[in-house]
Amino acid sequence: MTKISSPKDLAALREQAREAIALRSGPREIVVTVHMGTCGIAAGARDVLATLAETLEQEGVKNVTLRQSGCAGLCEREPMITLADKAGKEYRYGKLNKERIQTLVQEHVVKGNPVMDYLVSN
Repeated sequence: MTKISSPKDLAALREQAREAIALRSGPREIVVTVHMGTCGIAAGARDVLATLAETLEQEGVKNVTLRQSGCAGLCEREPMITLADKAGKEYRYGKLNKERIQTLVQEHVVKGNPVMDYLVSN
């Protein structure tokens, strides 16, 4: 917990909270949905969500709305995300972990290059 000892500290904390809220509101150019059904959570979706938020912040990405949803029906491919770009095209990525999330942010979100090796086909 952060100790607040001045109005400046309070203003900085308020700005951090606003940025966290903005990450979950929209619309923005890219929408990333983390599938958080019970199967996804059991497979590590909470860690994926945390890593995704952390990596977006570290990379200085401001054009992404981060959301959560339930099961996508492909339990064996969890944890999964769906990334929708500004044109509305959707990409579903599965079997994610911290390293894959970092790669997806750097390659797909920042550079616009889908990572074909991580895509899930129905």
